[in-house]
Amino acid sequence: MNGRSGTMEVVWHVLDSFKWFTVYEWVLCSIDVLILIWYAFPIRVYFRWLDFVPVTGVAVAVASVCSGDITIPAILLYAFTGVLFACTATKLWKPISHIPVPRYRFVRILLCGAGVVPIVLALLVAGELRYNPESDYSELGYSQAFVQLNERLSREYPFEDWKKVNWQERKAKYEPIFKQAEQAKNKALYYKTLREYVHSLRDGHSKIVNEDLYSDNPVFHAEAGGGYGISTIMLDNGTIRVDLLIHGSPAENSGIQLGAEIVRWDGKAAKEAYERTVWSENPTATEGDRRVNQGRFMVRAPIGKEVEVEYRNIGDSHIKTTTLTAYDDKYESLKKTRVKLNREDPPLEAKQLPNGYGYVKIRYFLPSQSMPDPVKTLEEILIEFQEQKVKGIIIDVRDNPGGSDDMVADSSGFFVQEEKLYENVSYYNRNTGTFELNDLESRTIKPAANTYNGNVAILINHRTTSSGEGLPIALKGLPHVKVVGFTSTNGSFGVVTRPIRVAMPEGYILEFPDGRSLGVNNVIQGDSNDHGQGGGIPDVKVPLNEQTFYEKVVEGKDVELDYAVQALERMK
Repeated sequence: MNGRSGTMEVVWHVLDSFKWFTVYEWVLCSIDVLILIWYAFPIRVYFRWLDFVPVTGVAVAVASVCSGDITIPAILLYAFTGVLFACTATKLWKPISHIPVPRYRFVRILLCGAGVVPIVLALLVAGELRYNPESDYSELGYSQAFVQLNERLSREYPFEDWKKVNWQERKAKYEPIFKQAEQAKNKALYYKTLREYVHSLRDGHSKIVNEDLYSDNPVFHAEAGGGYGISTIMLDNGTIRVDLLIHGSPAENSGIQLGAEIVRWDGKAAKEAYERTVWSENPTATEGDRRVNQGRFMVRAPIGKEVEVEYRNIGDSHIKTTTLTAYDDKYESLKKTRVKLNREDPPLEAKQLPNGYGYVKIRYFLPSQSMPDPVKTLEEILIEFQEQKVKGIIIDVRDNPGGSDDMVADSSGFFVQEEKLYENVSYYNRNTGTFELNDLESRTIKPAANTYNGNVAILINHRTTSSGEGLPIALKGLPHVKVVGFTSTNGSFGVVTRPIRVAMPEGYILEFPDGRSLGVNNVIQGDSNDHGQGGGIPDVKVPLNEQTFYEKVVEGKDVELDYAVQALERMK
């Protein structure tokens, strides 16, 4: 692409962003441009009505604010409209019937031309920061609010086709339950049904923002407030194993050991009990994520609930039976199996492993106080690794919750030899009622000045989420890169810039993603489909069998890291 065509393309993309303006913003922009033209090229004939155009702009700005639009593009237009009004207000009470030819006419034209800058700035962010009003259904009844929510999502939810969402089926399924909860004034039933509806989308960016599971949620506490001192995981062969044992808990005191097989749980075969578990903190977008969370919540219950457990410890040939009573553990088993981001930790750390490979842990894709420019730090690390002649590099994005896509794209540039699309983005356009590309938000991975040409393994897990999924998705398929993990990433790669936000009865606030991340040929990338498949898919899928479970859980080995090293060895 030559310079002229590139410039014209940028100009076209900027002008195309007018499609994201609201009607008020269109009118404001038209008024402001009219005023600029009027002052840049003053006409010799006086029209009194022109003196009232700036105050009309102020009135439109006030109306726009009253409609709820306080986005950055709108504020830029409001501010510029206010400046124009302030500069021309005296003409309202001191009209000038004779319009002289202005001195320094060229300077005046330049100043008016510069006045276009706020409009251009508004257009540059118009798509990403467009007005997306919050719907307030909080004063409606349960069922009526649900119907309104379902209708809005049927228009604006980004993954309707991708996930094969049938909104009429959902209405038919959930509306009667909401009516039942409304008639019975059953707040618990209402909350659980609302939660089930949100989670049924299997989208990690869809959530009840203020449900406060661990602090002030009586329903969650009543149903899952009790623990037995263990957490479990299902192996690939369907066996249920204990992967967490809390010291001094009822489970430990009864003889259950770390790694024990749970044969039966509360009168059911362990696998059946496992697969019937529905509670989770967040929607489980992929099957791998769902399976892990079922193991955490199968062993939660109301405080005081007794369960009969049949188990077999490692090395035992006989099955033992015990009865456990759920106690108030302050959600300890859940918190110990739930990695929480600590922003005091640096975004990334690196070291050279004893086997000669370089290792980089990327905790999140955002700057921090201690590391204001993580991309620059990563570059310095890679240069140092090359000077040390490491055999290859392992990048660990396990448990990475995301951050900045721009940072992910820039980081990816250290591992590519030619330009590569990171993503295009599309949003719902409220003016046209369709999803449209936001061309100014397209991201490209460009080779960095200092690229690493050696072999790379990327470690992932089901908690690699949102922008954290970007690196394995972007680099997957390159001949010198292998993605390694027990499961795919979280499968929640949707765009959340101006989320769909809805206020529901009983004070609940819901949020849903507002945009799609699109890959080659503008196909949705990263988000799970209707079968719970998606995200960054491992090239090397680590089996969760008896051996890897024992090594990881009982012996405490980093099994995924070992598999990454093996993958790099095979790539030599």
